[in-house]
Amino acid sequence: MRDDFDYLWRDRKRTFLGLPWSFTVYFLTETKLICRTGIFNLEEEEIDLYKITDKKLMLPFGQRMFGCGTIHICSRDVDAPEFDIKAIKQPREVLKLLDKHINMERDRYGTRGRDLYGSPAMHHHDDGDQDDGFFDFENPHA
Repeated sequence: MRDDFDYLWRDRKRTFLGLPWSFTVYFLTETKLICRTGIFNLEEEEIDLYKITDKKLMLPFGQRMFGCGTIHICSRDVDAPEFDIKAIKQPREVLKLLDKHINMERDRYGTRGRDLYGSPAMHHHDDGDQDDGFFDFENPHA
């Protein structure tokens, strides 16, 4: 099947002995992370890079033996708030590439961490009282 988009990186989910015998293919474009699954009926999940809020590299022993790893993604995407790029080759290099393009997309959209999570300053109000979130048993009406 011909891919109808330009991608920066592409790999298959690895199976036994790190072999790419899987019907799960991952693509990274300049703006999206795409996971395509299936052989006859294809399904694609797309996550806009600027919506990715966190990443974690996981290197289980069985994958590490064959130079593979998994990248866990957390995002603000409604359909895929958590997503794994499972059992891929050179996971550290992929993570660096992903980081680079996530930051480029965030710069393009003008979003940073405080925009994705909400800044504490946005929720701060100064009415003269200091509220540290703890209940004062000595002075319960304070």
